[in-house]
Amino acid sequence: MANIVVVGAQWGDEAKGKIVDYLAHDAQMVVRYSGGNNAGHSVIVGDQTYKFHLVPAGILHPHLTCVISDGVVADPFVLESELRGLLDRGISLKNLKISGSCHVIMPYHVIQDQLEEEARGSSKIGTTGRGVGPAYADKAARSGIRMSEFVDPERFEKRLNEIVQFKNRLFQGAYNVEPVSVESILEKGKECALFLKQFVADTPHIIYNAAKQGGVIFEGAQGTLLDLDLGTYPYVTSSHPIAGGACLGTGVGPTLIGGVIGVAKSYTTRVGAGAFPTELLDDIGDHIREKGHEYGTTTGRPRRCGWLDTVVLRYSAQINGLTCLALGHVDVLTDLPEIKICTAYKDSQGNRIEEMPSDLATREDLTPIYEVFPGWNDDVAECKCWDDLPEAARNFVNRIEELVNVPICSISVGSARHQTMIINHKLLKGE
Repeated sequence: MANIVVVGAQWGDEAKGKIVDYLAHDAQMVVRYSGGNNAGHSVIVGDQTYKFHLVPAGILHPHLTCVISDGVVADPFVLESELRGLLDRGISLKNLKISGSCHVIMPYHVIQDQLEEEARGSSKIGTTGRGVGPAYADKAARSGIRMSEFVDPERFEKRLNEIVQFKNRLFQGAYNVEPVSVESILEKGKECALFLKQFVADTPHIIYNAAKQGGVIFEGAQGTLLDLDLGTYPYVTSSHPIAGGACLGTGVGPTLIGGVIGVAKSYTTRVGAGAFPTELLDDIGDHIREKGHEYGTTTGRPRRCGWLDTVVLRYSAQINGLTCLALGHVDVLTDLPEIKICTAYKDSQGNRIEEMPSDLATREDLTPIYEVFPGWNDDVAECKCWDDLPEAARNFVNRIEELVNVPICSISVGSARHQTMIINHKLLKGE
């Protein structure tokens, strides 16, 4: 099995965790390479649902190593809670590694995130308020605290005192709020640091040595359109969820990557603000939201829902170098009388636009151009192979493949582990 990057091909929430969990059977390592606990992956095994926020979805497979790498920003208190919860459910953590170089989210980052979002007023970005953006900002400003410092009491206290003095001047000057207490953070952090220290390691060497052998899955968080540089700015996250972020966040060079799987829904969703050309503000949008359980794993926020946008998917294929597409949530479209696919946009002057504009986030003048397909009423949840799907569903999937010009390697017909239909095993595993 090659080294594979699994990315969200839309605005996130595409069920990447399910694909990672499937691939993990034959892998030797799963590496979470970016983001923080503003993202979540759900994996359903039998009657058990596991919700991951920082821990790689591969943790359910005890034979492999799971790594939280340098590119992640980790709230240590959230991470401790997540790990203890897994231990309580009998999940082994013996092969978990946390990069000593990943930056930690501190309580003042959460406060800053919420204050800044509130100060934006009507121009809110729609952040989760988890402190992720301010933590990445401190990382870029070279004033962040790394995990290796957090688990070292003397180094942590020294760094924390330096940073909190500055943060308190900022908070009191700009927002007139109560100062942050160094003592309370130190006291809260003692037990957490002692617990996490056992997992902290120098991970770039570990990941590189595994990647030379193959079978490493690089697990992305969020989605392509939320990338800081190439997403729908300013309504983006603060990191690089695209395939290139796997190299930036782990220290593995691009020549060791054997394939990139883009995970996409059979429709489109997003959370937060920003233009959304195919959004459905009607009963069909509500139907998709409820049938697809389109509520955030981390926040519980209802997601905005709309028809599949292949302009977005073509862009995603381009900037990620997708080798195949894992198409999900086909079952959610069952029982709709007709299904639409956006193939292009039309602007206010009537011009046809087939490539995603860089200012899509603010383009309220774009109208989607649709192809309309007949729906299907047959339950697809237990379909095991391509021929089991209704003809209308097969035609729908085939047209997506044509429009995006990327082969589809798997189709998901439900949220459970076994409801994944493999179309091309070799492509899925980068062979």
